[in-house]
Amino acid sequence: MTPKHPAESLTILTDLVLPSETNPLNNLFGGELLARMDRAASIAARRHSRRITVTASVNHVAFNRSIPLGSVVTVEAKVSRAFTTSMEIFLDVWTEDRESGIRTKANEAIYTFVAVDETGTPVKVPEIIPETEEEKARFDAALRRKQLSLVLAGKLNPHEATELKALFL
Repeated sequence: MTPKHPAESLTILTDLVLPSETNPLNNLFGGELLARMDRAASIAARRHSRRITVTASVNHVAFNRSIPLGSVVTVEAKVSRAFTTSMEIFLDVWTEDRESGIRTKANEAIYTFVAVDETGTPVKVPEIIPETEEEKARFDAALRRKQLSLVLAGKLNPHEATELKALFL
């Protein structure tokens, strides 16, 4: 399987915040944003694997800034690391000032997707070769996040989590 670069999976979804998508404070519902991020992550995972992909987990979501009614919202997703059958997708959420056009990072998230065949059986995915400094940092951190997740789930002995241990020793 030929390795790929994160840029090959880049997915950008841009949309407007409508009244039916807001809470009583006229800000975008968190669940609406999660759905938008899930769609973008799904497309990025499929672009990387060229297979059917399913959401395995939402590993991290940071709602750092509220997104008001009428805002232009852009979700950028790309594969940060590929494991055997799973892919970590890193998402950045941007809002655009209506008058100046200046973009501000509002939120970020990390999802995990698994590539499957037509019967739902996990299948191998290509490796990732990060290119930019940001891609390299996200690639390296992905292994620590995976090890932490496995330790917390009881699927990995903490003493075997070498990447995590390196942070503290």
